[in-house]
Parts: sequence; C-alpha cells; structure tokens
Amino acid sequence: MTYVLIHNPGCGSSKKGLELLEARGVKVEVRKYMSLAERLSIEELKDIAKKMGAKSPREFLRAKDAEAAGLSEGASDQEVYSAMAENPKLIQRPIGINGEKSVLGRPNEKLLEIV
Repeated sequence: MTYVLIHNPGCGSSKKGLELLEARGVKVEVRKYMSLAERLSIEELKDIAKKMGAKSPREFLRAKDAEAAGLSEGASDQEVYSAMAENPKLIQRPIGINGEKSVLGRPNEKLLEIV
C-alpha cells in the first residue's frame, strides 16, 4: 500500500509531517493539492472524510480561512466540500491516507497512526 500525503510545501506543519514520515522510513507519495493539476475533487474530499471517520468536512476545514473565503458557519456539508474543492487553502493539512484510513496530521505524530 502506498502512503499518500496531502501536502502543501509552503506550510511548515506539512513540511514537518513529510520529514517525520520520511525519517521513519515511510515511502510517501506526495500530493501537492494546492497545485491546479493536483487539486482534490469533491468526491476525493468525501472519500478522505469517510476514511477519517469524520462526521463532517468541517473536521478538516481551516476555519480561520473559511469566513474570509465567504463560507458561512451555517453552510451545508455539500457547500463546504464545494468550497474546499474550489479553494484548497480551506483544507487543513497535512492529511495522510493509507489504504482505507486517513488522518489529519495535527499534531504531526498522528500521521504515524496509519502506517
């Protein structure tokens, strides 16, 4: 199984998460989701939430950026997924995906829970 890291190279937390995995010898496929070519679709975001056991996409939403992006507190889950797909800055990172499990790497050590 390939460990996929949803990664933003411009984010210190994301960089530290990648370094932690590599230091532990985990072979990682990096997905630079901020890049237009590698953005996450709504279906991929729903799959991540399912694998995470998340009840809502808000569990990996960057709340501090949501309001600035025009996403209201009362937005539906579908609206949140759509906003995240259109504006990947709204996605909390890093996120690790390994098979049928995913985890938000906050703190980074959580990324190791699915190795």
